[in-house]
Amino acid sequence: MTTAQTPYRELTVAGVVLGVLIGICLTSAFVYISLKLGFGLAGSTVAAILGFAVLRGGLKRGSIVENNINQTVASGINTASSGVTFTLPALYLMSVNDPSLAGFKLWPILLAATAGSFLGIVLIIPLRKQMIEFERLRFPSGIAVASLLKSPGAGREQAYLLLGGFLVAALFHSGISLELIGDEISFNGLLGLPAYVPLALGISFASLGAGLLSGKGGLPFVGGGVLAWWLIAPVAVSMGWVPSPEDAGLAAGAGYDGWLAGTIYGTMLRPLGIGILIGGAIAGVIASFPAMKAAIAGLSSAAKTQGVGSEHSPQELPAKVLYIGLAAAVLVLFMAAHYATDDVSWLQAAGIAGVGTLWLAIAGLIVAQATGMTDISPLSGMALIAVTLMFFMTQGNVVASVMLGVAVCIGIGQCGDMMSDLKSGHLIGATPRAQQIAQFLVAWIGPPIAIAVVYLLWTAGEGGMGGFGPGQELSAPQAGALQAIIESLQSGNSAVDKYAAGAAIGLGLGLYPLGGLGVLVGLAMYLPLYITLTYGAGCLLSIGFEKAKGARWMGAKMVPLAAGFIVGEALTSLTFVLIKLVTG
Repeated sequence: MTTAQTPYRELTVAGVVLGVLIGICLTSAFVYISLKLGFGLAGSTVAAILGFAVLRGGLKRGSIVENNINQTVASGINTASSGVTFTLPALYLMSVNDPSLAGFKLWPILLAATAGSFLGIVLIIPLRKQMIEFERLRFPSGIAVASLLKSPGAGREQAYLLLGGFLVAALFHSGISLELIGDEISFNGLLGLPAYVPLALGISFASLGAGLLSGKGGLPFVGGGVLAWWLIAPVAVSMGWVPSPEDAGLAAGAGYDGWLAGTIYGTMLRPLGIGILIGGAIAGVIASFPAMKAAIAGLSSAAKTQGVGSEHSPQELPAKVLYIGLAAAVLVLFMAAHYATDDVSWLQAAGIAGVGTLWLAIAGLIVAQATGMTDISPLSGMALIAVTLMFFMTQGNVVASVMLGVAVCIGIGQCGDMMSDLKSGHLIGATPRAQQIAQFLVAWIGPPIAIAVVYLLWTAGEGGMGGFGPGQELSAPQAGALQAIIESLQSGNSAVDKYAAGAAIGLGLGLYPLGGLGVLVGLAMYLPLYITLTYGAGCLLSIGFEKAKGARWMGAKMVPLAAGFIVGEALTSLTFVLIKLVTG
């Protein structure tokens, strides 16, 4: 006598709802982190840890594949955080000096972001079998998540560590928000250093946590800040490249030093950093050429494979669903382009939607292939190309250009994330169709959350300035670079020499085997050094712990603790911003 086996719980209401709740929290937190540090973070590990705590610890019935649905949903929502914060804040930054941009409409940008989110999914799903089963690309992040999903015994302990990190960060950041403690510890006065050679540590558990997660891979980021403030700044002063106290109309001393620090940042470090970032992004695109070639070959092989044999596999979504999704997303992108501003014609909107979709498909293919081979994504470089292309297509329409940049950045982020999640599912025996359905169900949630958080943080600013931008704690370096590129396209720029020098340096750094080196160094030049040094302290601690305890111990102990630090500070900060806005 045989007994029918009960199928494992996989695509369940509990798994999807939990993933949505975690995804909303992670999106809110990582928008804050992206504005602060200039790069995004993956949320799959955090979602998987919390999934064990709730699905198995709380509900007492969760399976590994159900938790995989939870992390797929959460990371799919969180993907919008990087796509939005790399692009949209540029419009807010530009509106400070350009009143014509102050009243730009958010709803077309939201439509475009949502269209980009769905386009990324429908364009990459047909390549799942080719990339994962035939080419067997590594997708290191996907492998790491699968390893975590297959070791549920450690889930409860990791959940406690994550919660502990959250509470520590929330406690300290509450003190900062209430002005009970400062946000940095400066050693300049103790050592007699001028303001343009800063030496301080920030009380930022998010920066510390990001460094703990990055380890030695984050050291180039620290090197960029040190290069800017401890080498370029003092050399500029000693060589007389900056105004003297008499020329500035100030008395020598602390006041002049403070003014000098701001001048060096605005006229030297910022444009040089932008140039390095652009050069690094271009180097990243050039480095992706092998991935592009492999992706095109994979696309050709996938087309041949799908043309042979039986009908649609029950493991995959049917092709007609993808076609319908593609058509609907392109239509939404077309409508968003037309209504972005009053001077976009129907013909221009059609061109924006068509070219934007084509570039998203190409860039998404490259990003998915590059992520699969190295876990490094040239996301910002692809977005910069999209915005520049649209700027010329729309004859200088800034809002429409940035709007398409938002859509493309979110879409290509979805390509890499979707394929990485499918890799995790493949390794643990999950059903691709279930993951694809789950991603479709929630692809619309991330964009409005990310856009709302950016708007919230901007409106929290005082004195007529927004709540983020160059020189502030939330410096929005990626958006600042995009702003500089658009403004230089509009009217030229007196800092062209520094942009060109920085671009040459960024291209040179791109020759090194460490992916994204130029981008990391360029981004660091935007940030207050105390944030960078705190991040560096986290990197050094991570290197020391891994050497003493091993990589397995780091993954089990420090990764959840560091994730708690990041989410704790970010959500606490956002809570105080909300309280401030509500109470006036």
